[in-house]
Amino acid sequence: MPQDIQHYMRSGTLQLGSLPPLSLYVHLPWCLKKCPYCDFNSHEVGADMPEQAYIDALIADLESSLPLIWGRTVHSVFIGGGTPSLFSPQAIDRLLGDIRARLRLEPDCEITLEANPGTFEKNRFRAFRSAGVTRLSVGVQSFDNNHLKALGRVHDSAQAIAAVEEAAQAFDTFNLDIMYGLPGQTLENLEQDMAQALALNPPHISIYHLTIEPNTFFAKFPPVIPEEDAAYAMLDKITEMTGAAGLDRYEVSAYAKPGHRCFHNLNYWQFGDYLGIGAGAHSKLSFAHRVVRQVRYREPRLYMEHASTRHAVAQETEVGRADLPFEFMLNALRLKDGFLLQDFTDKTGLPVTALQKGLQAAEAKGLLERDFSHVRPTERGFDFLNDLQALFL
Repeated sequence: MPQDIQHYMRSGTLQLGSLPPLSLYVHLPWCLKKCPYCDFNSHEVGADMPEQAYIDALIADLESSLPLIWGRTVHSVFIGGGTPSLFSPQAIDRLLGDIRARLRLEPDCEITLEANPGTFEKNRFRAFRSAGVTRLSVGVQSFDNNHLKALGRVHDSAQAIAAVEEAAQAFDTFNLDIMYGLPGQTLENLEQDMAQALALNPPHISIYHLTIEPNTFFAKFPPVIPEEDAAYAMLDKITEMTGAAGLDRYEVSAYAKPGHRCFHNLNYWQFGDYLGIGAGAHSKLSFAHRVVRQVRYREPRLYMEHASTRHAVAQETEVGRADLPFEFMLNALRLKDGFLLQDFTDKTGLPVTALQKGLQAAEAKGLLERDFSHVRPTERGFDFLNDLQALFL
């Protein structure tokens, strides 16, 4: 990196011409049962889930954060977990009403709720729709009972199909989460899973490769999972089958029909801003001269105690100028269409020359292509995304 750029990134004042779109993330941390592969901040629900007290804490957390986002419009809301569909539709109705009373939401604001097939009964999804949710994300993971058992899921294949059918009736748009590279899974198993998923005509599918994460049950007792070459063949099959069904792979893990891309996730990948409330939630917020990250207290009871006294944030850090190029590229390169160079300048306040070394190296390796205005990963870059991203460290 040229010396003048190094000096600018260490000492120059950040100048953001305008602030990026803002999203709201709400974390509901309870599950019926902790899955053996899961490293999210989720906790098994006990005899009593403090539904109303937790919403009180969320709203207190939101109110104490309002000065940071004053006057800004929220473009999307994502209620994640945990298993948010454990909360009653009445509680979700109250939560969204309290949010609307304090924030200015776009008229067509996308409001997503994560739901699991093991937590729904007839008409429950319709009640979430009536509460103001516009998009459901159904955590199916697989339609194979053996694989569901290996993953520790609380639902079976029949419940998964029933839940997706109900989601399709209640919502104009919804997502299915599917995992591949599962213990004992063959390419034929994967093909059957995808055929069943696509038969339900979902407008959006999120696909995740099972990885063994630290501090999970699977990390202590690793299952035998398909080798890397087999997993690549599975991903190729997924991309082929979704493409034939009219779903376009627009992000490394996401496939959508036209008009059904997830705005909330796109905002993450495009280095937009998000306020995260709830136990363990993360925020990324831009100001005229700096970009800040926050993390809330992780343990639900501890979070509730701190939120009630308006001190829910456990950690706050300013993103260093030298870190901004990597943080931007870590997200933007996940998108098949890439990004506009002007977007990099607008969202980091840095000159495009800050990317020059990484762009040249990635282009030389055939991992990305660019012109004067636009950068996008090549097919090879998409397949070897970690290698591509590492060039901007």
